[in-house]
Amino acid sequence: MINYVEKILASPDAFEQIAKLNEVLLEEKKRRHEFREWVSPGVKAEFINGEIVLHSPVKKRHFSVTDLLSSLLSFYVRINKLGRVATEKAMIALTRNDYEPDLVFFSKEKYDTFTDDQMLFPAPDFVVEILSKKTAARDRGLKKQDYAAHGIKEYWIIDPNQRFIEQYVLLGDHDTHYLPARTFYFSDYIESWVIKGFAIPVAAIFDEAANVEALQELIK
Repeated sequence: MINYVEKILASPDAFEQIAKLNEVLLEEKKRRHEFREWVSPGVKAEFINGEIVLHSPVKKRHFSVTDLLSSLLSFYVRINKLGRVATEKAMIALTRNDYEPDLVFFSKEKYDTFTDDQMLFPAPDFVVEILSKKTAARDRGLKKQDYAAHGIKEYWIIDPNQRFIEQYVLLGDHDTHYLPARTFYFSDYIESWVIKGFAIPVAAIFDEAANVEALQELIK
């Protein structure tokens, strides 16, 4: 990793560079505040590295995956009193960026600190992003780096077209980079690293009948 601080300090115009950087960041902070005032429940948007990123309406295969996974995960989390699952419109406010992941899980310890009127939330324990052509590079790049840097212990990237899941985990509490992904395909089982005991067939998030069978297993 490049040490940008040392690189700037080695330059004779370090003060000018730092002043310019502070100016840019202050302007970005202002735009971020304006974004939070502007964004509404009817708009899916994120604030990423100083820019507003608007998202197109999702395709059927996208919201189907979200619905099937959230139905299993929400039930399991509620029945075991582990915390809470949120989908689509939970705004996650990290150090620089505001994200609206497709699905997040907050442990009970975190969730119990939230107020009923709260609209901005800290880093969750588990995040899911569902790929599209427009989001794939960001989901596997900047977002993955940002999620890991903020201690989000588990991150799933789901490909609804090829029907597989990439699972990324942080081993230690102070790790800031995910381990290389483990990939799970349609015929596999996947078990969450963070949500203990939550294990489902991958098929259950792509197929209605498999989803019902998985839910019945979770009920037992």
